[in-house]
Amino acid sequence: MVVKLQPSALKRTRWYEVCMRIVFGGLATVATGMIAKSYGPVVGGLFLAFPAIFPASATLVEKHIREKRQRAGMDAVTRARDAVALEARGAAMGSMGLIAFAAVVWNFLPDGRAWLVLAAAGLAWLLTSISIWQMRRAARGYFASKPQRG
Repeated sequence: MVVKLQPSALKRTRWYEVCMRIVFGGLATVATGMIAKSYGPVVGGLFLAFPAIFPASATLVEKHIREKRQRAGMDAVTRARDAVALEARGAAMGSMGLIAFAAVVWNFLPDGRAWLVLAAAGLAWLLTSISIWQMRRAARGYFASKPQRG
């Protein structure tokens, strides 16, 4: 799969879908704030890692793919399920990048300049996420080239 930017996809997004993402993200943020207030910032920070808009995005991806495939007379359910699984993999890889981001901030923010630490943390996130993506691609190619026993 080639990752690419498709601005035309914005035209297919309906206003209520954007609102749904905002509401899910807001509810997750409020819940995290309440947890942090009750149990402290360290516990609250753990919940900030929850991908707040992922559930809404996954359902919208599934809906869009299913509708598109049904209009073309193709197998809609399988393709939609595969598309959501791919989104989930990407979210997991991005979350691993967020762990790298958090580790840099946790270790260097108390002693360093905030803008420099955040820049380094952003770079750590980017490099980690890209590295994980590349390792996944390399592993997929490696296993695809192996002869099957049977």
